[in-house]
Amino acid sequence: MFIDTHAHLNLDPFYEDVQPYIDRAFEAGVTKIIVPSTDLITSERAISLADRFDHVYAAVGIHPNDSTDASTDHLDILEEMLKHPKVCAIGEIGLDYFRDYAPANVQQSIFRGQVELARDLGYPMIVHNRAADNDTFRIMDESGCFNAQFHCYGSDEMFARKVLSKGALISFTGVVTFAKKVKELVAMLPLNKLMIETDCPWMAPIPHRGKQNEPAYVVEVARAYSEIFQSSVEDIAKITTNTAKRFFNI
Repeated sequence: MFIDTHAHLNLDPFYEDVQPYIDRAFEAGVTKIIVPSTDLITSERAISLADRFDHVYAAVGIHPNDSTDASTDHLDILEEMLKHPKVCAIGEIGLDYFRDYAPANVQQSIFRGQVELARDLGYPMIVHNRAADNDTFRIMDESGCFNAQFHCYGSDEMFARKVLSKGALISFTGVVTFAKKVKELVAMLPLNKLMIETDCPWMAPIPHRGKQNEPAYVVEVARAYSEIFQSSVEDIAKITTNTAKRFFNI
């Protein structure tokens, strides 16, 4: 049993014809899928998918690259969405200084508001952090909230240990199946603090590299972990699934 903790089924090309992807995931042993959002529209879509499929759960939030378009009442809307029984997290939220689609001060304001919402309501966060380690950590530290999954982790070992020491968790994508530096980093981290994800439709793992990614392929991430930690795929599935179920309270 596997949990894909980050699958953008609320985006194209999935959303309009999602059933085949759901079916293939289930056949591959993926029994739960977390669908994160990037804005209010995709948040509504994530909830719709969670309503339609028993093993799909939604996360709602404003992505840093969409922060300039956030409505003034977005926190009130997100708070209302969080009342849905299958909304399990706020995300994905964070900072992205690599793409620079939005001014840093705007990103920080939108991120801080959502971190404080997560803290006040007791929800875990799915954090997008790209080239923004210092500000990401500072905002979370000042808000007193590290109940977070650092998804598609791309920072170094030092930062990983820093956020893990605060209680956060980390997840990796299919990149772990082909990137030597990522493999080496994973080997330095405690398995019980890790989860698996696809971040589909991007970053398909070997042997699907170059193709569109999908939730069924999260099994390949687990296989990569099994090689790194010299453990069975079954044990990796059990450990990462239990971690994800506790974190997302599902």
